[in-house]
Amino acid sequence: MYKSYYGFCEMPFNITPDPKFLYLSPTHQEALHHLKFGVEQRKGFIVVVGEVGCGKTTLCRRFLNELDPARFDTALILNPRINENQMLRAILHELGEETTADNPHDLVLQMNKALLARIAAGRDIVLVIDEAQNLSFEVLEQVRLLSNLETDEQKLLQIVLMGQPELKAVLRRPELRQLRQRILVHCELSRLDPYELAHYVNHRMSTAGWNGRPVFTSSAMRKIHGYSKGIPRVVNNLCDKSMLSAYIRESDEIDYWDVRRAVKDLKSLTE
Repeated sequence: MYKSYYGFCEMPFNITPDPKFLYLSPTHQEALHHLKFGVEQRKGFIVVVGEVGCGKTTLCRRFLNELDPARFDTALILNPRINENQMLRAILHELGEETTADNPHDLVLQMNKALLARIAAGRDIVLVIDEAQNLSFEVLEQVRLLSNLETDEQKLLQIVLMGQPELKAVLRRPELRQLRQRILVHCELSRLDPYELAHYVNHRMSTAGWNGRPVFTSSAMRKIHGYSKGIPRVVNNLCDKSMLSAYIRESDEIDYWDVRRAVKDLKSLTE
């Protein structure tokens, strides 16, 4: 509704994980470097943790997009509420392999054969599991066993676990100590501070084709940070609703009262 009025090429505050909208705060930048370093150096297990709505999935897609397709094959698992067989099948499917086996032993053999063929062709394979805090112990153990697949020189699979802070508690469980010992790269995404939030909002609007209007007042930005606590997904929702409020007023300035209305609107949906 306000897109054409303000001259945007696309909606600036959609909550879909579009990599081009990723704002690299210091911790997001650090996490991206860690991911690239861990995969380039074949570190095995990499863990990235962040609060709900902090941009883990968007960061993940940016990371995968920046991997050299001439060198890397990737598998992205977005639904971790699956059993061991389903996980193995999902990985093979993501790699473009047709699954013929119907039990874990044969699926692992097929996986090993497929990975060895790709390694022999000079390729590296990266597995990314999003929302990993929801993985059952059995599936995590299966993933750990996949990390055992190797040649004399290297691991066949680089594994990235991305999840909410609960993932740290899951990995601290005594029965997962073998998996925990294999995590060589770990990073955690932080919420946006007020300074970063202002840059985040401007980055999103500029990426969407911002021509200088509308603008958020300083009091509006303080209200956005106060309610969102620096969580990007909440910021997006607030900015979208605040911009709609300013559009209805036919104003090029988004003020405190626009954000206040947006907060009230969001609270009515969650309370």
